[in-house]
Amino acid sequence: MDPFDDLLRGIRANGADFRRTKMSPPWALRFTDGASLTLCAPLRGEVWVSGPGAEAGGDGGEPQRVRAGDAAIVRGPEPFVLTGRSAPPGPAAATEPPGRTVLVTGTYRAPGRTAQRLLGVLPPVLVVPGGQECLTLLKALEAQVTAACPPDRRVVQDRLLDWLLVCTLRGWLDRPEAVPDGWFRALGDEVAGPALRAMHAAPDRPWTLAALAAEAGVSRTTLAGRFTRLVGEPPLTYLTEWRMSLAADLLTAEPTTTVAAVARRVGYADAFGFSAAFKRFHGVSPSRYREACRPGPGLVGTECSPA
Repeated sequence: MDPFDDLLRGIRANGADFRRTKMSPPWALRFTDGASLTLCAPLRGEVWVSGPGAEAGGDGGEPQRVRAGDAAIVRGPEPFVLTGRSAPPGPAAATEPPGRTVLVTGTYRAPGRTAQRLLGVLPPVLVVPGGQECLTLLKALEAQVTAACPPDRRVVQDRLLDWLLVCTLRGWLDRPEAVPDGWFRALGDEVAGPALRAMHAAPDRPWTLAALAAEAGVSRTTLAGRFTRLVGEPPLTYLTEWRMSLAADLLTAEPTTTVAAVARRVGYADAFGFSAAFKRFHGVSPSRYREACRPGPGLVGTECSPA
């Protein structure tokens, strides 16, 4: 199983804040809702993204241009600004070319622990040039949002938004210069990669360093050294963090599943040992975590911290 797919499961549109907006220059949109991810895709015209921090008075980095057919993803929860020009409103507005901009935006909530691991490898702003696959999805999404969308068809919009987000992320991660350091870069390594994929494919297996080394076809010493250098932590430490992230999401996403059942799904033979490990990692017991981190409308773009 692809670890990237594992992480994307934590980010899904479910009645996401999704809009198609028409704007005539000069214009600016300010996003201050604290969303984890915001997807921006111009259908006509172009926009400039001033990254997180610009709205709060910081420099926000250099504004990035997003043309029609391209897509941008902004990582939250800091505020950011979209404008029809690269410079702030002022005298430069007289140089703004005429024309109307049509823009699709979608904001995502990503409260899960696994989703937070994905957010950790993304830059504040990423822009992906339009490709045929993503452009097809964008046109389908525009057709859905242009037509009256009854409540029973909202799920279609949500899934199209999911596919466009995944397509955009894949397009960015497939560029060699964009691959971040850490676990994602290690996926392409001939030694660390097989071990990482094995842990993600079967977190319930009783993995040992020897078993992971066998997956990679190397010695334990070679795996431990290479994995630690590329990922930044030893294999079994990474495994524990991944299991605890999965367990946290299972506890909140499946409220009727027993703690013992969650324990077995993340590689622990008994609930007692799992509960002790969970409390060491998260600072609270599984039951307390489930109670404190029950999903709700107020959990937007933040990681639950019950401790």
